[in-house]
Amino acid sequence: MKLRSFLTATAAAATLLTLGLPTAHAQPKYKDEYRLSVVLGTAFPWGKGAEIWADKVRERTDGRINIKLYPGTSLVQGDQTREFSAIRQGVIDMAVGSTINWSPQVKALNLFSLPFLFPDYAAVDAVVQGPVGEEIFKTIDKAGVLPLAWGENGYREISNSKRPITKPEDLKGLKIRVVGSPLFLDTFTALGANPTQMSWADAQPAMASGAVDGQENPIPVYMAAKLNTVGQKYLTLWGYMNDPLIFVVNKDVWKSWTPEDQAIVKQAALDAAKEQIAISRKGTMEADKPLIKDLNALGVEVTDLTLEQRKAFADATKSVYAKWKPQIGTNLVEMAEKAIAERKQ
Repeated sequence: MKLRSFLTATAAAATLLTLGLPTAHAQPKYKDEYRLSVVLGTAFPWGKGAEIWADKVRERTDGRINIKLYPGTSLVQGDQTREFSAIRQGVIDMAVGSTINWSPQVKALNLFSLPFLFPDYAAVDAVVQGPVGEEIFKTIDKAGVLPLAWGENGYREISNSKRPITKPEDLKGLKIRVVGSPLFLDTFTALGANPTQMSWADAQPAMASGAVDGQENPIPVYMAAKLNTVGQKYLTLWGYMNDPLIFVVNKDVWKSWTPEDQAIVKQAALDAAKEQIAISRKGTMEADKPLIKDLNALGVEVTDLTLEQRKAFADATKSVYAKWKPQIGTNLVEMAEKAIAERKQ
């Protein structure tokens, strides 16, 4: 009887294999390489966070999940606004992406581009790490991509080659490079600037040639890209918006992993995101802002707006805020406003 049972079990297993059905001990097929899309390379805090995530996953899965970074959004020919759709479609396996770049596909992400909503880092943390962040993750999930963790590109400050910017009138007529977001176009138009949409790959040559006068990006991006060498002599700290990053995985890729590996990838994302946020904020949130001293040493003229000066810019963009609030979702924006008002300093 024992021999007959063994033969029966063997025959059953062979039949399952012949039919292409999994046996009880079959492992899901993993790719040799998982493609992780990111806009900026590892010289920037953004790309560094992606690298940390990939390294942690590789180490913790003993190499079962091997992730390769594709900076410059090269998997979508450098078009940052196509990245989210490509993740959903499976062209990209994983990404650390910007709320700005994905806002055309996920309207709720425009929340972070509302001008002068976030007065400080505590406000950002209150929103992304609370109920608002959870709601946005649900929205991204419904849109077809699995979000795992919040990172941060940082507060976007403005630089230009012409003059110091201390009041809205100083922006009049300046050609400012912006990403492909309608809300950005509205904000800079309201301030009297001439917003010019282009990819990051095209931005630096445009600044060097004088085709555009300025740009807006976090200070670590300004520093890593050496924007002082392409004429960006004047930098204003105005903190008009903060750009959180999101660590995501394509849903079919996620389903192909074992529950144990899913847990590893998610925890690695959370750990990497925490490290990435700390890297992004270093040098800008300390009382003496050491990065500003570094900029001064490079010959950059830095203007740090007072609360009153910042309010003048916020007042000048109130119409943009009012226009976009219902498009983003009045309830969601009001949840964010409430979380900011009640934040712990």
